[in-house]
Amino acid sequence: MHDPTTVAVINSTSDITDLLRIALEQAGFVVVTALTPEIRDGHIDFEYFMRQHHPRVVVFDIAPPYEANYRLFEHLAAMPSVRDSQFVLTSTNGKHVEQLGGLHQRVYEIVGKPFDIAEIVGAVREAARARPVK
Repeated sequence: MHDPTTVAVINSTSDITDLLRIALEQAGFVVVTALTPEIRDGHIDFEYFMRQHHPRVVVFDIAPPYEANYRLFEHLAAMPSVRDSQFVLTSTNGKHVEQLGGLHQRVYEIVGKPFDIAEIVGAVREAARARPVK
């Protein structure tokens, strides 16, 4: 038997963070959360957060303003402490975010309630099985 996989959920909205946390915990993951503004504003040290929890997958939401939050994502994803983590990206405007950086991965749309949480849980399961790129 192996330890459960840790997933970090980072979103700007605590309600969405809680919905995803509950769904992922019900699917057997250990979930840690942080709010994007707390990271952006320096209230949470992202490097320390990642070293402390070692999440295998990070569910990261790119909220408006999309360009600024996409740049934040790029900055965080380039940190050494994130090297072994996989990202599942969410947004309220997935198509726009995919075009921002020429992303070669899907952005799962979180629009309205209920959105398809099962689809995001499935993406996290798949990302948890992926091998780290070194």
